[in-house]
Amino acid sequence: MRLWRAHGLGNDYLVLEDGPVMDPALVRAICDRHRGVGGDGVLEPNSADDADHGVRIWNPDGSLAEKSGNGLRIFARWLVQRAGAGPAFTVSTGADVVACEVGDEVRVAMGRARFEPDEVPVAADAPVIERPVDVEGVELTITAVGLGNPHCVIYRDEPLDALPWRSWGRALEVHPLFPNRTNVQIARVLGERVVEARIWERGAGETLASGSSSCAVAAVGVRTGRLRGGEIEVRMPGGSLRVRVDPDLTLHLRGPVEPVGVVEVDPEWLAARSR
Repeated sequence: MRLWRAHGLGNDYLVLEDGPVMDPALVRAICDRHRGVGGDGVLEPNSADDADHGVRIWNPDGSLAEKSGNGLRIFARWLVQRAGAGPAFTVSTGADVVACEVGDEVRVAMGRARFEPDEVPVAADAPVIERPVDVEGVELTITAVGLGNPHCVIYRDEPLDALPWRSWGRALEVHPLFPNRTNVQIARVLGERVVEARIWERGAGETLASGSSSCAVAAVGVRTGRLRGGEIEVRMPGGSLRVRVDPDLTLHLRGPVEPVGVVEVDPEWLAARSR
């Protein structure tokens, strides 16, 4: 097995260059940071009838993600750097098709933010926008938004690291409102086009940065009047990504990808986990 590792602001993925077809148990073993290679997910290239390229995006818990902004940006860099593609092409995740462009930064057209319940999805009869929800005895005001994958955004005025955002994220990920679980973002406005965020990623937990989460934070900020449309800087512990929010809430993500290198997995390690 050969894996190509890269990260987007500390959010790291492994692209499968050579090896067996992935399954949940093997993904969990690979992503284990103590007994495996370690990573926030595995990107498994595949064929696509509806796009130039295809990929399956695996979360580190062995579940499949419908979409990942950073995962797609890393996969796009791999396609250009290792597979001879580019610089512009489309990628299908099986749930959505996105356009990518690779230069000094990697840009991904993330589609339109959707708030209708069945497009998130969220178990509600009407859009969940600024809705109070009790979480561990605290009333949190949440907004549910779909970007091809589900998100739950909470805006607060306090410094974010003074909040128990990890426990909120852990609880909201599996809240009954979200039948497919959800990614969770806690955000604070710093300027009319600047916002900071902390990310609890579905299937991964605390994450230094996230592309789709950045898009969710920006879209909800504009939708609720907290931020101005246009290009918004989203600051996270791993660094900043830029999200352009168009008037119809179509989103365009851009930011850096840093290749780390290639990992050759020991055949005995792989054989022991492929039985």
